Amino acid sequence: MAWPTGRRTLLIGAGACVFAGGAAALGWRASIGSQADYDDAVADMRRPMAVPSDMRDLVRYATLAANSHNSQPWRFRVAEGHIAISPDPTRRLAAVDPDDHHLWASLGCAAENLALAARVGGRGATVGFDPRDGGAVTVTFGDGPVAEPELFQAIPLRQSTRADYDGRTIGTSELGALAASVAAVPGVDLVLLTDRPQINRLRDLILAGNSVQMGDPAFRAELKAWLRFNPQSALSTGDGLFSALTGNPTIPTALGTRLVDMVLNPKDENDKCARQIASSAGMAVFVAERDDPEHWMRAGRASQRFALTATRLGLKHAFLNQPVEVARLRPDLAALVGTPGRRPNLVMRFGHGAAMPFSARRPVEAVLG
Repeated sequence: MAWPTGRRTLLIGAGACVFAGGAAALGWRASIGSQADYDDAVADMRRPMAVPSDMRDLVRYATLAANSHNSQPWRFRVAEGHIAISPDPTRRLAAVDPDDHHLWASLGCAAENLALAARVGGRGATVGFDPRDGGAVTVTFGDGPVAEPELFQAIPLRQSTRADYDGRTIGTSELGALAASVAAVPGVDLVLLTDRPQINRLRDLILAGNSVQMGDPAFRAELKAWLRFNPQSALSTGDGLFSALTGNPTIPTALGTRLVDMVLNPKDENDKCARQIASSAGMAVFVAERDDPEHWMRAGRASQRFALTATRLGLKHAFLNQPVEVARLRPDLAALVGTPGRRPNLVMRFGHGAAMPFSARRPVEAVLG
């Protein structure tokens, strides 16, 4: 979501005028918090480790994974020899994710981070799925793949960069590294699109899905509930979609909740998506072999490895999942990427671009148990 240029200029100008008085200016700043304080707090959440020293370190690195709406829908249970990651039903996204597909993908992303951190710490780790009692993702310590320190080091640097990229192309060696990163996860295929006509066909599906979602009152209400309009709100909750991460101004929450209804519309959102896709070097589509929670989790693992590899290569990425979230568009997407009859899981754009502020996370204590 982006504020239209005219409204943004008007809002900033009005703020400069109305809040020029000292007391009012202090009140405005107190209501939104400090971006510098936010950046310092998030830097501490993402402080890098040379080697994880305990289970708390592993969980902290796991929580830095990608997840839908930054809802962080996970609970970590530490036991002898393994950590189980279970869904947190209080953080379900009923409108955008009614069958919990993205929830399980998010748990897969977290599990991949955790396993990478464990291996660097010398524990060894394998990722599995336990279908009992509603299901859980398990990371079992012991034997497992060799450590991948470069991916581990990318964990605190990875971000979903929701901004324009610079349009530069990507070489075959980089594309090969991205493809190879996903091959480590069985049961998931990666389709890379770098041909502009194919990208444009995918763009059209993304815009069609975006139009459906923008016209859905339930989707809009859910999205609005996860928006954070200022540093104070983003830090106090430790979750959600902070407006500064997309280059929007920070404003008091009460004003933001009113303003978003005025500016959130299909045309502006489609224009932004089309521009961002045009600025990207390519698109990645992740398609699991089966349509069940275990394979949704595997798709999340694959996408996390892709994102960490992109980060290691100096590339940015962001999800554009509209054509997998709108069920009637999935067959068209599957046909476009050559996997007819299967459910596409995740769509990501990638390319070269500038870094944006990082998203916040809840403390480890809030996700244990």
